[in-house]
Order: sequence, then structure tokens, then C-alpha cells
Amino acid sequence: MATHATEYWHTLEDGRVQCDVCPRACKLREGQQGLCFVRANEGGAIVLTSYGRSSGFCIDPIEKKPLNHFLPGTPVLSFGTAGCNLACKFCQNWDMSKSREMDTLASSATPVRLAEVAKARGCRSVAYTYNDPIIFMEYAIDTAIECHQLDIASVAVSAGYMCPEPRKAFFQHMDAANIDLKAFTERFYHKICGGDLASVLDTLLYLKCETNVWFEITTLLIPDENDSNKELEAMTRWIVDHLGPDIPLHFSAFHPDWKMLDKPRTPATTLTRARQVAMQNGLNFVYTGNVHDPEGSSTYCPTCKKRVIERDWYQLGEWALQNRGECRYCGTQLPSVFEAEPGSWGPRREPVAMSLKY
Repeated sequence: MATHATEYWHTLEDGRVQCDVCPRACKLREGQQGLCFVRANEGGAIVLTSYGRSSGFCIDPIEKKPLNHFLPGTPVLSFGTAGCNLACKFCQNWDMSKSREMDTLASSATPVRLAEVAKARGCRSVAYTYNDPIIFMEYAIDTAIECHQLDIASVAVSAGYMCPEPRKAFFQHMDAANIDLKAFTERFYHKICGGDLASVLDTLLYLKCETNVWFEITTLLIPDENDSNKELEAMTRWIVDHLGPDIPLHFSAFHPDWKMLDKPRTPATTLTRARQVAMQNGLNFVYTGNVHDPEGSSTYCPTCKKRVIERDWYQLGEWALQNRGECRYCGTQLPSVFEAEPGSWGPRREPVAMSLKY
């Protein structure tokens, strides 16, 4: 098995090696793997075992990450590896994130090859997604460096469960991120995810206060777990107070999966209610996902309230913006990373074989 050297770890007095990438702080003896599965103690050092290997490559619409204010309508080359540093019982990508089989990583590509293919296929960005990129941060960082050489942006889709030093090293190479804020109680994070809320909030504050990374937030609403008005009130008020009213927030519908098969699908009415709570508390851009809701998927000017970006699933319709994000009706500049014109990729999803010539 090929391995790659890593930086964030230290040796303990008893001879074990502690991984310092995330707050889980796995303490490993020789040959042991962390909970994430892809970081291991080999020769008295933490190594990455999934560098250059992926569970697959695919071109998606950027809105699927989801990012609604970052290069709308453009294609993004997406890939992930295996494993995860959280243990969410409801994981929607469990076949990859919970995999402990290296055979899952059937595809391979160097960072240079990823950048070249993204450029050749017309992608404006590369997304590190499907499982959390912080556990394969060395691979993601090297890919981001190569992508920037070709004017291709890098997007991190992450739960934000990370320690301060590696967080700084990781996000200095990212252009955009979607952070999965799984709930707004420590109970939920401890009981259902095996993590803690405070570390994720620290990441959100770091992104807002100390970086220029464009970021949006997603919360998967699970019936009777994190969808109460009380919790939605607390979460959205915290976002407004600490991150500001212009952070896009996505509420997504849960479907039974992995180890949470006893819960029903999230009703569309729950997403609509959550969106209303968030907007009443001052958030300007609140979206619904995993349901067909053109109103909840579209973007509205926070000043004149007119629709400026129409979305139906991942298909863009009306575009009432000018000058890279200025409302055509009232001149308000929407916070965003927009180009002069939107892309036209649409809802397509195209698998990519790295072995082919492009």
C-alpha cells in the first residue's frame, strides 16, 4: 500500500503516535489506523494511505455541493476517497465515507492529472467531496496547488471538524467551501455523530474572520432530531450574530440511510418552515434542498425582494443580475463569487475516467 508523509501528529510518552488533524486525536500504536481509516501509524509516524486514490471522479453542477453563490451554472470535477473522521448514523454517502476497504478506491489520479482533466473538460473548479477532505488534506492541498496554476478553483465540502493548525494550512488553498452544520446541540453531535459542535462553530468563525474563502452552510434536517423551532431559532440567530446575514444557508431533506433507517423522510413542509424561521431571523439567502421547490431553490434580492436567479433543481432559469452580481432591478450587489455570465452546465452528472485522453 502506497503511503504519503503527513505533518500534523506527535509522539506520546508511551510510544503511541497521536494524530492532530481533528479533535478526535486518535492515539495509535504501530500498524493501527485512526477512526477515519485512511491515516495510520507506520514506522512511528502518521501517514496518509489514500493519497492519489479515489472512489471515483464525476463532473457535477456546482449547485450540487451545494453552492449557490459561487460560479453559478458551472461544472465542477468532484472526487473523494474513503473513510471519515465522524461517525454520523445518518450518513448519506456511507458506501464511501464508512468504507474500510481499500478496494473502494478503484480510481487513481495525481494532482497534476486532476488539474489537467478539469481544465480539458471545461470545469471552473474541483471539489473535494463525498467524504470529508480534511482526512486526505495532503492530497487535496497538492491538487489545489496544481489547479490554481491553471486558474481552476478549489472547493471543500466538509463537516468542519478540524484542529486549528491543519485548518489554517488546508483552507489557505481553498477558494470556496460548504460546511455541514449537522445540528445546533452538543447532544446531537455526541450521540449521533461522535463529535462536538464547538469545534465546527470554531471552523465557521475562522472562515468568516480569518480567510477570504467563500463559504455556505448546509444542515440536513432529520425529523424529531434537529428540526425543532427552538433549535432552528438558536442556530439561525447564531449565524446572523456571528457570521452575518449574508451567509447562504441550505436546509436539506433527510432520507433513511446507513444506521438511521427508523426515521421518515423529511417532509417538504419542514424545510419550508425552517426557511421561514431563518429569514425571519435576518438571513437573506436561505435555500431548500433534496426536494422539488423552485421557490426555495431560487435567489432573491435582499433589498427589493425580486427573484434574481431562478433555479429548478440544478437548472438555472431567469438571470436578473448584471456586473457580476448586481441586482438588475435595484442595483444591490449580492455577496457572491459571480462571473459576468452564468454557466450553462445544467443538471448533468458525467463520470470521468482518468485513464482516457481529454
